[in-house]
Amino acid sequence: MRNGPDEQGVTAIEYSAYEEMVEAEFGRLLTDARGRWPEARIAVRHRLGTIPAGEASIAIVAAAAHRAQAFEACRYVIEGVKQRIPVWKKELRVDGSEVWVDPSGRPTPHPLTPSPQRGEGERAHG
Repeated sequence: MRNGPDEQGVTAIEYSAYEEMVEAEFGRLLTDARGRWPEARIAVRHRLGTIPAGEASIAIVAAAAHRAQAFEACRYVIEGVKQRIPVWKKELRVDGSEVWVDPSGRPTPHPLTPSPQRGEGERAHG
């Protein structure tokens, strides 16, 4: 989890998700990754709930005959998580404020806020 100067005193991030949907999409993402690196063994876990600043929110493990393949598989999976996995992030800040953020950390409306571009209940995330 980030907590640099651009994060304005983030003390924790609250992650929430519809777990069955997340697990299904993780399965598809890992199937895609294993198709690209068939000799690699790849696993991923994402924590939900409130994660204090400085603690890891995601773990990706890849083992392959060549480390370059393992690193490529890890990069593929983390980028896929940012693009495909329906996990919502809310930054909790030292001043007591809360800010919903997109996968890049930019502020965004509440994920279920209706907008002219999206119908009610559609995600604003990524």
